[in-house]
Amino acid sequence: MITTGGRFARDLALAACIGSSLAVPAHAQELKTWRHSIIAPKADAGFFYMAAKRGFFQREGLKVETLEVKDDAIGIKALLSGEVDSHEGTAGALAAAARGADVKILGCPWHGVPYVLLARPGITSMEQLRGKSIASSSPGTPPEMMARASLALFKIPQSEVKLAAVGGDRDRYAGLLGGVVDAAVVSNEYTPLPQTKNLKVLVEGRQALPRSVRFCVQITGKTVSVRREDAIRFMTAEIKAWRYAVANRAETINVTMEATDAKADDPRPAYIFDDAVDNGIVKPDFPIPAENLAWMQEQMVQLGQIPKAGNISKVLSTEIGAEALKRVGK
Repeated sequence: MITTGGRFARDLALAACIGSSLAVPAHAQELKTWRHSIIAPKADAGFFYMAAKRGFFQREGLKVETLEVKDDAIGIKALLSGEVDSHEGTAGALAAAARGADVKILGCPWHGVPYVLLARPGITSMEQLRGKSIASSSPGTPPEMMARASLALFKIPQSEVKLAAVGGDRDRYAGLLGGVVDAAVVSNEYTPLPQTKNLKVLVEGRQALPRSVRFCVQITGKTVSVRREDAIRFMTAEIKAWRYAVANRAETINVTMEATDAKADDPRPAYIFDDAVDNGIVKPDFPIPAENLAWMQEQMVQLGQIPKAGNISKVLSTEIGAEALKRVGK
């Protein structure tokens, strides 16, 4: 089930009040609606909500309704059913495309897997997880891929570990702290929290899935054909917003705090910004790493998530992003 991001109306009002430097042009009176789904915001929300919260979409003539979904699997289903015009994820699109679905990737702003495998106190190695439980997520989602890849990295048969599909990051983290599970795949944003000091990071996403791409903008081939101009405007706004986000650390952290209602002393927004930007994980020009996406599909085959890999070249739609970059300029 898809839920609206509850704060969307407030976000539009906020964007309209931004100073003259972010003024909305005259054509904003005829904004075209575009529905975009993302994974429910976390400490990285400043990047993903910058365009909506600071008027970038409006200045490109779009009224973007940002919808939050629990995981990538739900988002790709919403895209294919026509409930949204675009979705931001990766694994779901690759799985759907391998099965012949009409999915196109326009660009990828987040290269890398922002997950860690945390274990409860007393467990200090992957070997100690034999016979234990790991909280991951729905089959085919990045957290589940992370769990499977971590086991494969240490040559531990999946049959010797129980993978439990447990909600979102917050649910998995709570389950770990409460002793419901022995380990959990969660966003690395939980690393700087005081409660995590007693937990053990067994595997980082960059170890288990070194070539994975976390977020790419996806639409259907039909949308590329019938709403090409709107798709270009959407990508133009996104590129401008992500460039602005990378160049304005304090503002991006502020947007994250607005989007997630984080407290002023929450260390996660700053931690995620620095980790993503300093390590080159964020790519504001939305390049498409075709070889890495092909690698991801092969990993999904090896992990038993899809029967066979598809033709990655059929999934990529580079002309939309190229035109957007041309409009943005250097």
